[in-house]
Amino acid sequence: MQHALPCLPLCLLPLFLRELMMRWLTWTCAGAIFLGSCLLFFVEPMAAKQLLPLLGGSAAVWTTCLVFFQATLLLGYLLAHWLVTSFRPRIQAVIYPGLLAAALLLLLAVRPFALHAVTEHPAVSVFLLLTRLIGLPFLLLSAAGPLLQSWYARGFHADQQQILPPWRLFALSNFGSLLALALYPVVIEPRFNLHVQMLVWIGGFGLFTAACSVVLLRGGRSFDNQQKVETDTLADAAPGSASRILWFLLAACGSLMLCAVTNYLSQNIVAIPLLWILPLTVYLLSFVVVFQGNFYPRWLVLVFLLLALAAIGAGICYELSDQAQVIPIRIMVPIFCAALFIFCLFCHGELHRLRPAPRYLTSFYLLIAAGGTAGAFLVGIGAPLVFRANYEMVCGLVMISAMALIVTWKLGIFSRLLWTAATAAMLWLIVFEARGYSHDAIVQQRGFYGTLRVTETRMPGSEATRILYHGTIEHGVQLMGGARRHEPISYYAHHSGAGLALDFCCAERKRRVAVIGLGTGTLAAYGREGDVFRFYEIDPLVERIANNIFTYLHDSPAMIEIVPGDARVSMTQEPPQNYDVIAIDAFSGDAIPVHLLTAEAMQLYQRHLRPGGILAFHISSQYLDLAPVLRQQADHAGLHCVLVSSEEDEEQEISAADWVLITSDEKFLARPNIAKVSEKIEPKPGLRLWTDDYNSLLPLLRHQKLAFWRPAEKDK
Repeated sequence: MQHALPCLPLCLLPLFLRELMMRWLTWTCAGAIFLGSCLLFFVEPMAAKQLLPLLGGSAAVWTTCLVFFQATLLLGYLLAHWLVTSFRPRIQAVIYPGLLAAALLLLLAVRPFALHAVTEHPAVSVFLLLTRLIGLPFLLLSAAGPLLQSWYARGFHADQQQILPPWRLFALSNFGSLLALALYPVVIEPRFNLHVQMLVWIGGFGLFTAACSVVLLRGGRSFDNQQKVETDTLADAAPGSASRILWFLLAACGSLMLCAVTNYLSQNIVAIPLLWILPLTVYLLSFVVVFQGNFYPRWLVLVFLLLALAAIGAGICYELSDQAQVIPIRIMVPIFCAALFIFCLFCHGELHRLRPAPRYLTSFYLLIAAGGTAGAFLVGIGAPLVFRANYEMVCGLVMISAMALIVTWKLGIFSRLLWTAATAAMLWLIVFEARGYSHDAIVQQRGFYGTLRVTETRMPGSEATRILYHGTIEHGVQLMGGARRHEPISYYAHHSGAGLALDFCCAERKRRVAVIGLGTGTLAAYGREGDVFRFYEIDPLVERIANNIFTYLHDSPAMIEIVPGDARVSMTQEPPQNYDVIAIDAFSGDAIPVHLLTAEAMQLYQRHLRPGGILAFHISSQYLDLAPVLRQQADHAGLHCVLVSSEEDEEQEISAADWVLITSDEKFLARPNIAKVSEKIEPKPGLRLWTDDYNSLLPLLRHQKLAFWRPAEKDK
């Protein structure tokens, strides 16, 4: 007996080691899922930034990238479902790590800066470029979450699943995405260039590959008990067609509202760079809150859902009314983000409530991904083709209220009447918004690069005034009657930076002028007989409107040339043009084409300028202070620069404007009529030189300007 007692712990040692191994595999699996999600949302903004020099700085590039990411996520979930349902566990444990190793080798072989785009088909170019750049790695990272969760749910011991339930892993995955999304613009982008970011991401992908290999190869032994697990779960009822349709529709509603709210905030409320982060953060947070446990107070969420629909509907009506007053953005932006959180909490809470047994986990995630892709596709690709204005927000409100009617149908007649009335009210809102957008509008068009609207107003006793809006941002004004039809107004008056550059650059000799960004063609009003004005315009709809609705181009005595496509791509392919002035007028709203402000861009401009030529950058913005960036670029290139800020004159239809003039000709900047209205640009401490490999908008935000909203049509 005395000899038997010491042997008892030795008998328990194998059980202890087995328990230790299972716990270690459990947390390794959780760590791999968390790391994979972080890498997904780390690479999304990083890859999209690499496309900007190729396709321009339009917000539409980011929206199309989101559609690609959602579509690839769907393919990744489809891959996971196919592996789980078509192969034995040990075969899966060989195929997936093998694909990860191949993707790692592919990442090491791709050269991002050797990519080329076709701006005539920008959406297609986005898909092709992202496929080449990150296609296979992103696909495999997308598959990792459902694949590893399926292995965990079906192969790990039940006691380990009590420590970390399978559905908690989905919340952990979304938390990883949320963390990466929050850290990228605040920590990663301001401190590291794209090359370093890519190296770090490849290193993280290698670590992820190793972690997955360990889980799949070592954890495969736990599938010895899989037959028992499968037998035990056969009693779980298979989800019916109605449940599967609801999974798809609820996920689609959440994704659609994410994209719609992002567009609406950026284009109708306030154009702030990086604003897209807030709605996406709210979207991911709703997944974390719902799937981390059983937190879904259904009746309370439904009450808040009704209030959110009423609040957003009232906000849209107020914004379109003639009596709309200035509203602080510190009120409007939180209201829309809070409403989005309620919308997503409802959609994702219902998904959690309708979740199937763990053995149907991959099909559940597959339909969630399919719905998410459908929602993003409807906003990013479908809406620009179908709608002439931004109607996707109100369409999303109709879908949300209709889904509430469907999922609460069994609660009784009162619930049915309530949500039927809510759905009818949202349908009426579509009609109201359509009438509001058409008020005073003579043209409404929408394409890849945004919504364009031309309004015409005529005050008693005065000439008609036409205004071009991109979203709600004013892009040019023309007075259509009398002598003032030929006068440059809006941001381009004679006392503006562009006006001074064109009036005093060349005395009476013939000039060659390049303008990046056509708008209404206002700068053509400065043209004289024998001059050449060459406009670079990426949006074909803008060219069509400038030629047919406004008359600046037709009335100008100068020779007018229009080059389609992104200006930097076009200028790279051209021989030196010997321009006297290059006016860069492509900065507006939340879409800042940073590739036109980098050191490489400055070298390109200098190649096309004659000696002593002038660069005029239009940088009017309430929310970004771009002047220090241009001061740094001028210093780096050995040039001189000044800031010219012109004042507003509402009676003359002249808007306040900020222009930075850069030139090697000190005598030009010293002219009395320029020196008296210009000022030196102070350097910004800690600001790094912008290149194609490094740029960050966050250090340039004017935080004090974010407290209040001004009428968006006065922004530039």
